[in-house]
Amino acid sequence: MNNVQNNAINSQLVDVCHRLYAKGFVTATDGNVSARLEHGNILTTRSGINKGMVTAHDLVEVTPHGEQIGGSGRSSTELGMHLFIYQHRPDVRAVVHAHPTHATGFATARIPLDQCLFPEVIVGLGAIPLAQYATPSTPEVAASLAPFVRNSEAILLANHGVVTYGSDVHDAYSKMEKVEHAAHITFVARMLGGVGVLSDEEVEKLREVSVQSYGKDFSSKIACSTDWTQAGDMTDQEIRAYVEEKIHKLGIS
Repeated sequence: MNNVQNNAINSQLVDVCHRLYAKGFVTATDGNVSARLEHGNILTTRSGINKGMVTAHDLVEVTPHGEQIGGSGRSSTELGMHLFIYQHRPDVRAVVHAHPTHATGFATARIPLDQCLFPEVIVGLGAIPLAQYATPSTPEVAASLAPFVRNSEAILLANHGVVTYGSDVHDAYSKMEKVEHAAHITFVARMLGGVGVLSDEEVEKLREVSVQSYGKDFSSKIACSTDWTQAGDMTDQEIRAYVEEKIHKLGIS
């Protein structure tokens, strides 16, 4: 890889780290970002660095097997999750892991974002599944992704956050934004009385338009659910009651 390409990826990684922090998708030293280099090695953020303060000097290079060969400091403790995604998705060039508030709230409530609600999400991401809880920084995390990684673009990590991946660093980051936006809107809709799930017919019409207008057939992705009852363990009414109870206990009017 030449220096121009390398410097461009360095800049993209730094830029996305700063965006994650500015958006509140990470705090303190949370989160990690990586990119696959042309020769197959991985450039990733080092462990223990605030993403709002990342510079090119905080990036380390590792082999596809995780052996560090460049940079100072240690590679992220979540590197195994990144390497697993690269191994099973040759098309993926970048991975972003963060803890955006609303999406991580759904992940902590163990509720996947898998209903057919937003055309842009259905076309761009498909269903956003929920991986089973796995202890962070262990091989359990990679194993929890196995059922979904080949047919998804974003995965909620139970009690842990979100991981997204794409064709480059900014693509992976944009998917993180889309996941959080979808989670926020879903939460608001439930507070307002419930979500309106698209029907099978509406989803099929959307697929036809997507193919004709954008050349994208999302049928290879994990299909979203048109069953409004599959919203998770809590109903919309139960979620509202829970939130209202907490607000009352906090004395917020």
